[in-house]
Amino acid sequence: MEKRTFVTLEQVKKMAEKYPTPFHLYDEKGIRENARLLKKAFSWNKGYREYFAVKATPNPYIMQILKEEGIGADCSSYTELLLSEKVGLKGADIMFSSNVTPAEDFALASKLDAIINFDDITHIDFYEKIAEFKETMCCRYNPGGDFMIQNQIMDTPNDAKYGMTKQQLKEAFSKLRDKGVKHFGIHAFLASNTVTEEYYPKLAKILFKTAVEIKNETGVHISFINLSGGVGIAYRPDQKPNDIMLIGEGVREAFEEVLVPAGMEDVSIYTELGRFMLAPYGCLVAKAIHEKHIYKEYIGLDACATNLMRPAMYGSYHHITVLGKENALCDHKYDVTGGLCENNDKFAIDRMLPKIDIGDYLVIHDTGAHGFAMGYNYNGKLRSAEILLKENGETVQIRRAETPEDYFATLDLEQFPLKG
Repeated sequence: MEKRTFVTLEQVKKMAEKYPTPFHLYDEKGIRENARLLKKAFSWNKGYREYFAVKATPNPYIMQILKEEGIGADCSSYTELLLSEKVGLKGADIMFSSNVTPAEDFALASKLDAIINFDDITHIDFYEKIAEFKETMCCRYNPGGDFMIQNQIMDTPNDAKYGMTKQQLKEAFSKLRDKGVKHFGIHAFLASNTVTEEYYPKLAKILFKTAVEIKNETGVHISFINLSGGVGIAYRPDQKPNDIMLIGEGVREAFEEVLVPAGMEDVSIYTELGRFMLAPYGCLVAKAIHEKHIYKEYIGLDACATNLMRPAMYGSYHHITVLGKENALCDHKYDVTGGLCENNDKFAIDRMLPKIDIGDYLVIHDTGAHGFAMGYNYNGKLRSAEILLKENGETVQIRRAETPEDYFATLDLEQFPLKG
């Protein structure tokens, strides 16, 4: 199966005249179409809401596009809450799911009337010293053990730092009820980047059964169940991408099987997707600036791991297209690298690609989520610009590239005046 880019060589050449490479590029048309498809997949649930995981792509221009499509924000920090406020999101538009939460984060979440999702039972007493309890609040659940699909371990919640045990969840709900909370949400995240239609339905069934048990034992009103994220994408060309319509139908079947007979058909379904929402609709555009012939063949780009950390950090696969050579034979084996003083600064290892010449533009696919967001300044490298390809074909810079002045801005350099 072929992975296609959403941008052509001619378009990139035109962009590069205005925005020097490297830069992250986002596809507005793809983002909007995907958002509408997701909402269609869960349209059977009257209260359905998607809360975009801001950490995946923390840019207000992207958040504004999603807001226009009726999508809220899943925030995990003070700064992400501020970003959401800047975009005009507040109240039930924001889900605040954090852990090891500072007091000021809870205070701002309360001020914005966000739906607060407590990660730990001890946070309830901590929060009480900071702000008032709201009518609707949420708690995060960790069922422990291994999360398995067809005898395959997808992840190990038992080792995860997130969430409460079932007993703690019951105690937390009872405690919150006694403090005036009237409507409750249950939240859980059990596996990351799953490329299977079975994940959400299986997770949903676990949470639905837990919700029925808690309602029966505590008598609280379960208002919503948040399936969080975890629906992944096909990074590799030979992977079958998730069918969100099948996933939505699987969750509906679990809803009909578990919640409806329990008289809980008013429960709203929430999701907090980041990777699924954005990753395929962003790419890193870079230029080949060096080649090296030693024990292996290397192509050096003007981008490096500070622009895209995932391959260096996780060994993650990101497909690469050499623009203008999409139909050329992939008969050259390269390590595609950046210029960091780290040997793991490689976008690809032993990758079969067309012959790459100096000056060629390369597109590194699927960087729309957890791409720019994970950038850093090691070796004094500067973060790149972010560009939006609008539906009408025009481009707009939605974040400028960093400058050396930005790098030094947090230092007191009065004793060390910069020269050059």
